[in-house]
Amino acid sequence: MTRQRYLHDTCDNMKEKTAYNMMSSMLIHPGEMIKDEIVARGLTQKDLAKQMGVSYTVFNEILNGKRPVTTEYALLLEAALGTDANIWLGLQADYNMQKMKQDRSCLGILYLREP
Repeated sequence: MTRQRYLHDTCDNMKEKTAYNMMSSMLIHPGEMIKDEIVARGLTQKDLAKQMGVSYTVFNEILNGKRPVTTEYALLLEAALGTDANIWLGLQADYNMQKMKQDRSCLGILYLREP
């Protein structure tokens, strides 16, 4: 099988994968999960941003998936909520990986390069 054929087959198969084999076509940014945590604790986004000592605007962009959860923010969330920073970083890494795998232009670069 040629690399180009592999790329074509890989891209086509990715869209067909289901939750059964652990590949979801729906990306969920970790910010959505942070929002759920905020609601479950009866907090507001503004209160949590203030408690963390960060800009509400930037924090809101993270919650809405416009910015990634950085190491700094993961550690601030750990301090404020008592959740392990590695959870947020892992969720962000998983999100980044799935997003790149769904990007056909990225796949072309990844699979067509010679080792």
